[in-house]
Amino acid sequence: MWREERMRRFLKRFLTPPLALIAALLVLLEETLIAWLQRLMASLARLPWVAAIEARAARLPPYPAMILFLLPAAILFPIKLAALWMITQGHFLLGAAIIFAGKVVGTAFAARVYKVLHPTLATLGWFVRAEAWVFAWRDWLYAFVRALPAWQAAAAMIHRLRRLLARPGWVSRRFAAMRRRYRRSA
Repeated sequence: MWREERMRRFLKRFLTPPLALIAALLVLLEETLIAWLQRLMASLARLPWVAAIEARAARLPPYPAMILFLLPAAILFPIKLAALWMITQGHFLLGAAIIFAGKVVGTAFAARVYKVLHPTLATLGWFVRAEAWVFAWRDWLYAFVRALPAWQAAAAMIHRLRRLLARPGWVSRRFAAMRRRYRRSA
């Protein structure tokens, strides 16, 4: 009993910092990707044929809208299973790349579909309750990760890097030009 408790404390002390760092990096990556993907999808939505599809989707009744909302996950699930199969067959990099690309594309598409269909889906009481529950858990998890010392260290490092890149010089001018070009296209 005493050994188990001691081992548990040792493992917690040993494993918590790297796991916290991984969680902090994942939250940071997700937040960054979501911001970029929202801009990308908003710029795609300006295309006339995409705008027409979105307008038609926004007029759907609640339950057909729910089917459309669940469609990205249903389409990507078999692709992710195939990627996992590839990983088990020894094609780790290809499988991981497919899973990552599926996550990025699926997140972008699902976020846009959610934004377009939310007014219709919000007419369903059970959807509003489920949405509130999911967002409450997400907010709790984000607050927990942001309170971790690893998150705070990573955020401080990123802040220092941004300050360094903001200094006058060739690198900062290049990044500023890329940002301006990106914002104009969004």
